[in-house]
Amino acid sequence: MRIRSLAVPALLMGIFFLFAISCVKEGPREVGVAPGAPAVDAQTLWSHITQSSPYTSWRLFPGKGKLYKGTVPHGALLTTYVNKGARKALADKTVPLPNGAIIVKENYSPKKELKAITVMYKVAGYNPKGNDWYWAKYTPGGKVLASGSVPMCITCHKGRKVFDYIMTSPGI
Repeated sequence: MRIRSLAVPALLMGIFFLFAISCVKEGPREVGVAPGAPAVDAQTLWSHITQSSPYTSWRLFPGKGKLYKGTVPHGALLTTYVNKGARKALADKTVPLPNGAIIVKENYSPKKELKAITVMYKVAGYNPKGNDWYWAKYTPGGKVLASGSVPMCITCHKGRKVFDYIMTSPGI
């Protein structure tokens, strides 16, 4: 009888412990960041793609040239760059893209004026419901317009979940 009466409190303590652990706030989300990749922060990502590893020195998205026809909400004309990890996976037609993959899209007006820069950054464990993509939108000068698990980005791209949320190419 005594053993059974201790089992319930022990079980409750275990459940409480697991609940308490799950409620602890995480520190900076750098646990899933690939070696050499930027931290999961809009300003750090901007510095990475404009200074540490300028995206304009990366290759264009496979099969795309500069200023190809775009769609809403990005712009009338687009130019899309991919870092080495993204480029290799796309060339191999491998999804999901690897941890650390970055896709940068320049969004232009019909008059070829750069209006915004949008970024998809793959971070393992960042947001499993959104295929672990970190999203960011910047002005051409680097002001953050949106970042993180951006509902508008996820909602639009989730129709391409089978292609790892990537919409630039009809198929991978």
